Amino acid sequence: MQWDFTPEDVVKARSGYSLADFRRDLAEEVRMNTDPRDGTRQRQTFNLVYDLCHALATAKDLEAFLAAYAYDPPTCQFLRGLEPMMADNVAMLGAILQRMIMDGVDAGMPLQQAVDEAAYRHAQAVATAPWVPDHAFGD
Repeated sequence: MQWDFTPEDVVKARSGYSLADFRRDLAEEVRMNTDPRDGTRQRQTFNLVYDLCHALATAKDLEAFLAAYAYDPPTCQFLRGLEPMMADNVAMLGAILQRMIMDGVDAGMPLQQAVDEAAYRHAQAVATAPWVPDHAFGD
């Protein structure tokens, strides 16, 4: 994905780019790069790509992330090939998550509470589909 602002702009609140925005844009990118006739595959690919970005943005080692997919060598190969192309997305997602934490601190929360609140808000966002109409995923 390309933006007209930087991850630093997000961290410093010079851009209001949110987690929902990122997930929507990533879903659109996946939709444009996968078979439009297979909405299920598109959703699965989105979830996999998002999970990869999140793991890398939160400092999880690629191999540790891939351990969950050890039973599926083609998926591991796909993710290893995709990882270098996700650097900008990982940086942006990391900035968004950092901004979420900083918003909590700015609101007066102790750091650990702000981290926990950001994690909770992230979990809520991930529990819902990205803002892309179902038909956009080929259904």
